[in-house]
Amino acid sequence: MRLLVLGGTEFAGRAVVEAALGRGWEVTAFNRGRHASVPGALTLAGDRTVPGGLAALEDGEWDAVVDTWSAAPRAVREAARLLRGRAGRYVYVSSCSVYAWAPPAGYTEDAPLVEGAEADAERSDYARDKRGGELAAVDAFGAADSLLVRAGLILGPYENVGRLPWWLTRIARGGPVLAPGPRELPLQYVDVRDLAEWILGAVERGASGPFNLMSPQGHATMGELLEACVRVTGGPAELHWTAPETVLAAGIEPWTQLPVWVPPDSDLHDALHAADVSRALATGLSCRPVGETVADTWRWLREIGGEAPQRPDRTRKGLDPEVEAKVLAAAVRAGGVPGPTP
Repeated sequence: MRLLVLGGTEFAGRAVVEAALGRGWEVTAFNRGRHASVPGALTLAGDRTVPGGLAALEDGEWDAVVDTWSAAPRAVREAARLLRGRAGRYVYVSSCSVYAWAPPAGYTEDAPLVEGAEADAERSDYARDKRGGELAAVDAFGAADSLLVRAGLILGPYENVGRLPWWLTRIARGGPVLAPGPRELPLQYVDVRDLAEWILGAVERGASGPFNLMSPQGHATMGELLEACVRVTGGPAELHWTAPETVLAAGIEPWTQLPVWVPPDSDLHDALHAADVSRALATGLSCRPVGETVADTWRWLREIGGEAPQRPDRTRKGLDPEVEAKVLAAAVRAGGVPGPTP
């Protein structure tokens, strides 16, 4: 297989390149050269955001293209149109954010989509940008030769968004940790390497159309995730499970200040941790244990010196230590926080 990855040096794109090389595929990565390329991949230099920036792609043929773009849909439209007729399939890594808010728990790929997205639009907001990218891919390649990967929460090595790396570094620091409850809160996410393997398998099978791409709900719980962080870091951290009401009353923002976590029985939890993924499971999605994802991410973090890269177009994640300490102290005084996890 000949694969073209638009990007291919960070997080999801890098995982796709590594997985494809592992299968013996011939891989070309098109990017601006700002990050180290994956050994074994052919690199083509270019910047799709500037006039003439796609010139390096004017020649060549590939069996499939994988595009992880998440800004102006116009960039997807221009690349897809240029590659039409010289690539067999266009895989666009989209997001479950393309569904109209708020999708109910158990929503499938047929759920209503966000309105106002256009294939040739400039950058607007994340949901419309991703939906516009989908429209651009389908417009150029047709429904039969385009694959729309509606990913949910993505975790794993190379993460440049700041969710799991923040929890790992916070827990490695030790001391009392504000662990947002309930401990058994079901999570839904996908390890970036499982995402990559599913994409390549879907290409081999000639799959098309949209797929919700994340683990089954409850593949892991908030407790299992944070307790795995404690184990792998080996630090003296103490998880103090705190009621959702206490967290919210303190003005702490779910998802951003406490990454991954959103309160149970909320629109956020239904949208982010309760999608129907039966279509992806039926087409080969396999999800590794949460402990493996956490351990491998910690190993990678240590290899790069402990500080994860941060995408400039994403908000920084994490809770201020002073806020955390204040909330924990107040909750303990009120009798609202149990002792640390044994």
